[in-house]
Amino acid sequence: MDILPQPPRERDAAFRRAGSSPDAVLLIHGFTSGPRSVLPWAEALSDAGFPVAVPLLPGHGTHWEDLSRTPRAAWIAAVEREFDALQATHRRVFACGLSMGGTLALRLAAARGVAGVVVANPALTFAHPAARFAGLLHRVRPTVAAIANDIALPGQDEGAYPLTPVAGVHQLGLLMAQTRALLPRIDVPVLAYRSAVDHVVPESSIAALRAGLSGAPLDVRPLPNSYHVATLDHDAGTLFSGTIDFIRSHGSTSGEEAHRG
Repeated sequence: MDILPQPPRERDAAFRRAGSSPDAVLLIHGFTSGPRSVLPWAEALSDAGFPVAVPLLPGHGTHWEDLSRTPRAAWIAAVEREFDALQATHRRVFACGLSMGGTLALRLAAARGVAGVVVANPALTFAHPAARFAGLLHRVRPTVAAIANDIALPGQDEGAYPLTPVAGVHQLGLLMAQTRALLPRIDVPVLAYRSAVDHVVPESSIAALRAGLSGAPLDVRPLPNSYHVATLDHDAGTLFSGTIDFIRSHGSTSGEEAHRG
């Protein structure tokens, strides 16, 4: 599927759109990026009739210095506020996310009444061993190279920061560890998409997901022609249609049809 380059918007502003379905979707972007990176996913869900909310996470969409000063608790609180607002007006709320957004979606499912989870290349472990020491390293090296635009399809731009704040990497590591510990609490279906080539999130993240989800059904599906930012890559259509089918199969309408049958 060809994803057309996105026109300039306000610097990765939050995306919210109403829909005809009684079930809503909370969609979460990744680390150093913003709503732009998941906008085609959001629009596909909206076109299918689902109300969709894509918050701009604290520390994102401005300057990397802001992210270096943002604790993981701020990301968690922002996601939970958005979920609570959706839950107040919709029958069920599904959580979806890319990379760190997937981490936050999984953590949310362990803490709130999420109806189901769809994640693309969720971040639960680090690829580079030095990242584990980011809590110390950020004092002497505030930034490292950007982790942006790991995309096989030419011409795409996820709108990530040009530098990665090491203090932010430390907060991400703490979030991943906390989420791994909470995975056994998840008791709703989880659909995970995994790119064939991912230069950002290692395969050990999927292994951690499999090991942690002892009480929840997990379906892992491949994206054979995509890199990390699968939402802007060749297999985006597969990700979008699979998400829509998953939500329909576990949503309110499906339950009502089963009840009538």
